[in-house]
Formats: sequence, structure tokens, C-alpha cells
Amino acid sequence: MTRLPFKTIDVFTSVPFKGNPVAVVLDARGLSAEQMQQIARWTNLSETTFVIPPTVAGADYRLRIFTPGAELPFAGHPTVGTAHALLEAGVIRPKGGVVVQECGTGLVKLKIEQGNDGRQWISFELPAPKITPLDGEQRQELEAILGAPLERGSAPCLIDVGARWVIARLPTARAVLDAEPDLNRMKLADQKGRHTGVVIFGRHGPDKQALIEVRAFAPAHGINEDPVCGSGNGAVAAYLRHTAQAEFESVFLATQGQKLGRAGVLRLSISPDAIHVGGNAVTCVDGYLAL
Repeated sequence: MTRLPFKTIDVFTSVPFKGNPVAVVLDARGLSAEQMQQIARWTNLSETTFVIPPTVAGADYRLRIFTPGAELPFAGHPTVGTAHALLEAGVIRPKGGVVVQECGTGLVKLKIEQGNDGRQWISFELPAPKITPLDGEQRQELEAILGAPLERGSAPCLIDVGARWVIARLPTARAVLDAEPDLNRMKLADQKGRHTGVVIFGRHGPDKQALIEVRAFAPAHGINEDPVCGSGNGAVAAYLRHTAQAEFESVFLATQGQKLGRAGVLRLSISPDAIHVGGNAVTCVDGYLAL
């Protein structure tokens, strides 16, 4: 029997069971892609990650990311959760406050910081986005799928960061929380367009600490609604930078997961040169997989 070190990490939260869990196999050397996929189907989480030795100079580790149905080149909360697991286990150590992950999209830098609250913040640099505005017909179809009008003057876009998210702004955070999309229709549209899914966001009122509320849907990948999505929030930040919506600050908080009983918090940092997505993480399961 082979025993593989294994953790389940709750990401974008400091409170157990309030974020988005990722399963992490800390040493997956010797596992085939088929075995990784089988384990990912068994954990039945949105993503399961597998750590193997890097193949590129400068990387601290290489990461393979699997949903229950397929391998992904990159995903946000698995990136943060895996870094947390490896740091906690002493497998990697930051150099100058930075660790470097190798994955399907290339090298991803992660900043490791201690916040004023004493909690560890892990932030990844979003892969360079490829942005395609939706045309009028696609916008009409998206509004029909969402069952809600989009913010006037904010045309939705497809943001490709490895994950391919359709990003749309709604008038308010309340409109985001009230949206009831047609997930079957969304699934068909996403399969046709080869999208990961759809992310909607809207601005909170001044009484909230977070600036925006976010929801992410990926029914084409078997995830009707993602509790807290790092790549989706990063794609929102890329959208805001691309559309030059000056009302948004360069660093702000986003919340996600309320509709699913979660309380995810993400820190988005936008500059002309880079976008960073950060958050806390907490270990909920620590043990071994027996093969």
C-alpha cells in the first residue's frame, strides 16, 4: 500500500468551511494522469491538485489541476490552496516573499505576506489575459440566460486566463445575489463557445467593506455555482482594467459565496503591469491517501 500526503484546504477564508475547498496531493510522483483523474473524481471537489517536481528553472514545484471531469491549465483557488499546503508542510519556502508555481499556463508567481491581522495572505499574479468583447447577439443571449439586465455601458467580455470566463457587470451587488440564471441554457452556450463559465459582479453600497459581490457559474464543467473563484475574480479585475472603469480602486476586496452559505473574501490588486488575486487559507483535513 502506498500512502500519499494529502490535505484539504479551505481557500479565500480564515474560517473553516466558509471558503472553497481544494484537495491537495503533496507528492504525486509516480501517479499517472489517469490515476490523478480517478482521484479527482473520487474527491468530487471542484478541483484536486497534484504536486510534482518542476521542469522549468526557477519554479519551486509543478502543479497539475483536475476537476472531476478534466485537467485545467490554471485555476485560482487551487493555486492559493496548494501553496498554503506546501508552506504549512515545509515542502517549500518563500524566497524574498515569493514562491513560483509551474502549471499548464507557465510560471505563476505567488506573494506570501503577513497581514495586519496576523493572517497569512497568498496572492497569485494572474496570467496575461486575452480579452474578446461579446457582440450584440451574444450580449442578448447572455442577458436571457441570466434573466437580469446588465449594467448599461458595460459590455460583457470573454476573459481568457487559462480558464475562459465570460464577465458581465450587473447594476448592483443585490442584483447579483438575486440573479437566477438558466443553467441548462448557459451550459449549452458555454459548450458552444468553449467557455469555462460565466462570472457576474456588481458594486456594493458604501456600508460594506468589500467593493463588489461576485458569483461564478460553470455548469459545462459540472459546477453549477463555484463558491469562491480565484480565476473568476481575477478575470473581473482584468475586465475592470480593460474597460477603464475609474470608479474602482487599485486595491479592493471582493466577496463571494453568500448564496451557497459561504463567506469568501478576496483581495484584488490592479496595476498597468499586473493583476494579483489574494486571500487567506485554512487546513481542514491533514492526512494520507492510501493507494
